[in-house]
Amino acid sequence: MSDRNTVIRSLHDIGLDAWFGGSLAGAIGINGAAADLPDPTQRLKVANAGWARLTPVNLAAIGAHLIGGAGILQANKGRAAVQEGVGASTVAKLVLTGAALAVTAYSRALGKELEQAEGTPVEGATDPAPETPPDIAKAQQQLSLCQWLIPALTGGLVVLNALHGEQQRPAQQFGGILGKPARWLRAAA
Repeated sequence: MSDRNTVIRSLHDIGLDAWFGGSLAGAIGINGAAADLPDPTQRLKVANAGWARLTPVNLAAIGAHLIGGAGILQANKGRAAVQEGVGASTVAKLVLTGAALAVTAYSRALGKELEQAEGTPVEGATDPAPETPPDIAKAQQQLSLCQWLIPALTGGLVVLNALHGEQQRPAQQFGGILGKPARWLRAAA
C-alpha cells in the first residue's frame, strides 16, 4: 500500500479552500455588489442570483473536503491514536467542521427565506432598510453574522491543517509518539 495520499489530500484541501474562499468572496463581492444597486427593491434579487450560482460549487467543495477529510483520517488513524497532540487537534478539526457545516446549512435556510422576499427594499443583502419588514430584517441580521462565521470557522480549519502538517514532521512524530506514554507513566506514578 502506498504511503502517499495525494488524491485525498487534494480533495480535502481544495474543497476547504473553495469553501473558505467562496464564502468570503460571496460576503464581500456578491453582497457588496448587490448593495451598490441604485434600486433597493432589486438588491435581494441580485444577491440571491449570485448566491444561487455559487451554491452548487460550494456544495461540491464541501463534499470534496469531507471525502478527503475522511480519507485522511482513515490513513492517519494510527498517528491520531498514539501521537501526542494529534488526537486533540483532530477532535478540534471535527468540531470546527461540524460548526462550519451547521452555520453553512443555516445560512442556506436564511438565504431561501430571503429568496421569498425579493422585491423588498433593503440596503444590502444582509443590511435591512428602515422600511424592510421586521421578519426579513431579522433574517438579514442573522445571515450577516453567519456570512462572517463561515470564513472564520473554515479559516480555523486551515490553521489546524497547518498544525497537522507540522505534526507530520519526523521529529514531531518521534517526540509525540514517545511523549504520550511518558505522560501516562508520569500520571500513574
